[in-house]
Amino acid sequence: MFSIYLKEIRSFLSSLIAYVVIVTFLLIIGLFTWVFANSNVLDQGYANLDTLFYMAPWVFVFLISAITMRSFSEEKRTGTFELLATKPLSEFQIILGKFLAAVTLVAFALIPTFLYYYSIHQLGLPQGNIDSGATMGSYIGLLFLGACYASVGLFASAITPNQIVAFILGMFLCFFAFTGFGQISNLGLFGSGDYLVQWLGIQFHYESISRGVLDTRDVVYFLSFISVFLSLTYLVLDSRKW
Repeated sequence: MFSIYLKEIRSFLSSLIAYVVIVTFLLIIGLFTWVFANSNVLDQGYANLDTLFYMAPWVFVFLISAITMRSFSEEKRTGTFELLATKPLSEFQIILGKFLAAVTLVAFALIPTFLYYYSIHQLGLPQGNIDSGATMGSYIGLLFLGACYASVGLFASAITPNQIVAFILGMFLCFFAFTGFGQISNLGLFGSGDYLVQWLGIQFHYESISRGVLDTRDVVYFLSFISVFLSLTYLVLDSRKW
């Protein structure tokens, strides 16, 4: 598994994908946080990173789908997955290695944003007037969110050998998983069951953990979500033997 992880990291870093993804993420988030009117910190006058944590899930829908679209699609298209499968590695180890590599790239993209936290920490009146607990909770939630999107992206990539189809399918599934259940619950179709529908969505748990309270129910949800999609990816890849 570790060899697959290193292979994927080297593959990312030896191509433009990783750099374009990280730079694009930082550029978009930086513009909304510091430049664009009505959303930047200076106009709002509050020492927080709400703009970052509001925009990042939507930006991640595109960027993580772009990161993961070639994970299995490219392997299938070129026929290298069959060669990879002959090595002394289980399919789940291959999946886990690729998953951890994608999550690592997400973490790399988030690390530079700590500069935003430091800047707001220094700009606060009085200095340091920022809710560090809620901010750290939001970062943890964002990392869990990125991991969920990565598991969905791997599943989409395993379904098709076409990278573009994998990218579009990954975006759709990530978008629906984040906001779809909440939108359905707002329709009021299920009465008392609307809360359960909303609970099924990532957004509900992301917003919960972003308050700075690390609830074990939210952690269990994220881990369960990731496990489900990694298992689905395994079933898709294993089906080629049938």
